[in-house]
Amino acid sequence: MAKEVLGVLCSGRGTDLQSIMDAISAGSLEAEIAVVLADKPEAMALRRAEKAGIRSVCVNRKLYEDRESFERVLVSELRKSGVTLVILAGFMRILSPYFVHEYSGRIMNIHPALLPSFGGAHAHRDVLAYGVKISGCTVHFVDEGMDSGPIILQAAVPVLDDDTEETLGARVLEQEHIIYPKAIQLYVEGRLKVEGRHVKIVEKK
Repeated sequence: MAKEVLGVLCSGRGTDLQSIMDAISAGSLEAEIAVVLADKPEAMALRRAEKAGIRSVCVNRKLYEDRESFERVLVSELRKSGVTLVILAGFMRILSPYFVHEYSGRIMNIHPALLPSFGGAHAHRDVLAYGVKISGCTVHFVDEGMDSGPIILQAAVPVLDDDTEETLGARVLEQEHIIYPKAIQLYVEGRLKVEGRHVKIVEKK
C-alpha cells in the first residue's frame, strides 16, 4: 500500500500536528508528512516540523493582498511536495471554493466541539455559555462552508460545572490527539465511503 502524502496547514502551537507525527513514528499511521505550511511566522508548528526534519514553509497571509493570491501560493507549495491529502491542524482561516475544489474530498479538519453544534472560532466559550453537559471534537471532510463538511469521527467529553475554556479545551485536545490520526489512517486504508452527508466506515480489505 502506497503511503499517503500529507500536507499539514497550521496557524499556532501545532499540537495536533505533533500527534500526527507521533502516530507516524509509532507505526499506527501509514503516511508521511511532506510539508507543513503556516500562515504566521511565529507559529510553533513550524518549529515542530523543523525539529522533525520535515519541510516547513511560512506563507504569511499579511503579505498577500487577497485570499486568492494567498491560497494559490498554498496550493503551489502542496503540489510541489506531492501532497495527496491536506490536513488542517489549527489552521485559523476559512478556505475558499477555489482551494476546496483543488483538493475536493481530500481535505480534513478537526473542530473542538461536536458538530454541527458550536461551529466557528470560539467553540469552548460558546459551549460553556450555552450550558451543555457534553462537548467533544469532530474530524470532518472540508467543504465550501464553515465546519459543515461530512463527519468522519467524533469523541465526547463531559463538561464539568467548574470548567473554564482552558480546562475544557485541555480535555478536548486529548481526544483530538487520539481521533485525528485514527481518521487519517481510515482514509489511508480506503475505508471511508462518503454518501452525501454520511461517511461510512467500511471493513478493512
